[in-house]
Amino acid sequence: MNYRFTTTLNSFKAAALLLFLLLSFSAFAQQPQINAGIDSTSIKIGEQIIYSIEVETDSTNLVVFPEGQTFDPMEMVESLGADTTTVEDRFRLLKKYSLTQFDSGAYTIPQQKIIIQNREYLTDSFRVEVADVKVDTTRQKMYPIKPAVDVPKPFSIPNWIWWLLAALVILGLAFYFFRRRKKRKEAEPELPPYEQAMFELKQLDNSSLLQDREIKEYYSNLAFIVRKYLDRKIYDRALESTTSELIAYLELRKQAGELSLKDKSIDNFQQLLKRADLAKFANSRPDVITAKSDRTKTEHLIKDIRQVVPEPTEEELMQDEKYRTEKLRRKRRNKILAIIGGVLVLGIIVIVVLVNTRGFDYIKDSVLGNETKELLEGDWIRSEYGTPSVTITTPEVLVRKAVDRDNELQELLLGSETFDSGTLESNLYILLITGPVNPQSDFNLDKAVDGIYENLENQGARNIIMKEEEFSTLNNAKGIKVFGTFNLENPITGGPIQKQYAILNLGENGGFQQVMVVFDEDDEYAEEILQRVESSIELRNQSN
Repeated sequence: MNYRFTTTLNSFKAAALLLFLLLSFSAFAQQPQINAGIDSTSIKIGEQIIYSIEVETDSTNLVVFPEGQTFDPMEMVESLGADTTTVEDRFRLLKKYSLTQFDSGAYTIPQQKIIIQNREYLTDSFRVEVADVKVDTTRQKMYPIKPAVDVPKPFSIPNWIWWLLAALVILGLAFYFFRRRKKRKEAEPELPPYEQAMFELKQLDNSSLLQDREIKEYYSNLAFIVRKYLDRKIYDRALESTTSELIAYLELRKQAGELSLKDKSIDNFQQLLKRADLAKFANSRPDVITAKSDRTKTEHLIKDIRQVVPEPTEEELMQDEKYRTEKLRRKRRNKILAIIGGVLVLGIIVIVVLVNTRGFDYIKDSVLGNETKELLEGDWIRSEYGTPSVTITTPEVLVRKAVDRDNELQELLLGSETFDSGTLESNLYILLITGPVNPQSDFNLDKAVDGIYENLENQGARNIIMKEEEFSTLNNAKGIKVFGTFNLENPITGGPIQKQYAILNLGENGGFQQVMVVFDEDDEYAEEILQRVESSIELRNQSN
């Protein structure tokens, strides 16, 4: 009996263990599988690698891949679309990213976060080596820089044409709406009271108020037309008076002999106003025939009033001070508008002529102002700086400043003095460095020039393009001119600032002198400033 119990117990344990293993395997099988990798661990500057993330999960699960610049310090160039394949009842998703780096060094791609059904998973991190592109100048034959070639520009519409068209469109629209508003304002007041009342009655006839059974609105308009006529003709408070007050006023004028209206006309007018009041305030709905009859009675009333109260003559109107003032005001306004229109037309003609002769940039700089243009046209300063002394002419005086020099330059010089104006990010930056050469150092001008690239990089310059040529000063001192372009990061927007630069290097009279001019790319005024600064440099002998 004990044997049978033991056998039964062991069978139960085995079944339980098997069930546990099956459940565990099932749970494991349902877990997402994530693999990440890169196609290369070593690249050159500017080359791209492919970063891949493969996810295998249930077809019902939502998968969110990394987006944006999450691969920093590597830069994501492109996020490729995810490929989806089916493996039995599961989905396999493959997401690829194109990454690069423009500075040499060793970089670690951080772990990337993948969200699957509101649960976060992390990939492995990867290390990438970015190597410099080595140039062997001993094997690679160097050729002189080819001169610039003028390429004929294709026909294109100048930008100022669009500005001019936009201005003309704005002026045209403004004039159109002004004239429309003026006509709208003058349409009613210019009509005499009788003609205005007849015009409004005709508009009421052409409306669909009666057909749409809008009795309340119909009577409101009808009563307003006749009240407005009375307000302009005989009683300036007819619009705000009640029905009883207005009828009482008309009867009073009639009894005084000032208004020879028939009693029937006054009675018809009273009935009309009462029906209008009932329609507006008591929701009364007279039939269409009654409404048309009241419309006819209204016209007869207006004609009767016109007969007993004739229209004033021009002489009578001129006696009215208000009328004379209004007429004079309109005359002056029309004159002012004509003058303004003439000035605008003349201004447009002048702008078009100046744009065609001087260019759009000239107009823009003259109206809005240009900092470098003002510096170019201002009073320049010629001063002598440092030891060995350098005489130079600049738009603004250069101010002495203390800076830390790089180790290589410190080894070449016994000390140096620095003077500048502006900042590297400003429209114009001028820097002057001068100092005596260390006689124990192996100084030559080429060695000093070699450190310019690294110095610019240390100041935040990127994408540096360098060219060299010889130049001479006023007193025929020979030097090397390094010039080109680079990019700076805009401290406000974070975008690139395109800069041009020229660095003039001299090594005579036992000293080293360097003049740097940096300005915004394609600034023609700054380029002229550079030419004037370069042609003004003069070195003094140490004996002087």
